Amino acid sequence: MTKYIKTLLIIIFGLSLSSMNIYDIKFEDGKTGKEINMSDYKGKVIMVVNTASLCGFTKQYGAMQELWDKYRDKGFVLIGVPTNDFSNQEPGTDAQIHDFCELNFGINFIITKKVTSKSKNKHPFFKLVSDEFSLGSGPNWNFYKYIFSSEGKSLNWYSSLTKPDSHRIKNLIETNLPHAK
Repeated sequence: MTKYIKTLLIIIFGLSLSSMNIYDIKFEDGKTGKEINMSDYKGKVIMVVNTASLCGFTKQYGAMQELWDKYRDKGFVLIGVPTNDFSNQEPGTDAQIHDFCELNFGINFIITKKVTSKSKNKHPFFKLVSDEFSLGSGPNWNFYKYIFSSEGKSLNWYSSLTKPDSHRIKNLIETNLPHAK
């Protein structure tokens, strides 16, 4: 169902097609195993990216870290979510994934435990984005980017081809940071 039809149904009937929102989602930290409650990030712009260590887009970790460094003190949260759903490009354990990210890219933003992003067993986050964003929001490959406003509203999604440091993504983040309002 397209985003426009969803919006029309919401306006006309007051319907929400998803009973969940971003603040209902929980992950586990890939390093510590501690629960990550997305509700802890209310009031912040949130970007979630499905990641993989052996993908041609893995270099995007560097730009993701730069975004994190630039905006984290301004009300921005970045979360990497490893998945092994596309050509087995994330075969490692959670510890191996974390070490890879830290050693190769100096990553210090949150990397969750590896989850499934497709099939009937997909993580609730990926069920949410399938409902909230337009048709094709997938993810259909690694390094799809999902951005939510500081009020928890879905803003936009970007495919693997859009780099994290693109003007489109940076502008969306900047205009939605809590201080920008």
